[in-house]
Amino acid sequence: MKWTDVQDIAIELADTQKEIDPRYVNFVTLRDLVLALPDFNDDPERCGEKVLEAIQAAWMDELD
Repeated sequence: MKWTDVQDIAIELADTQKEIDPRYVNFVTLRDLVLALPDFNDDPERCGEKVLEAIQAAWMDELD
């Protein structure tokens, strides 16, 4: 997965981080969670705030 795979990342986080409420995750923690996903293989420096916002929003949608 790459940073642009927002929906896939959100699904993976929803499946693997059931104890975390994405509404309360700060961007530093969210970035670390994404980087720890086994299928994630993009440059950590290519991530920005807008990407993290999109991932967080998609993750919240997955839980609704």
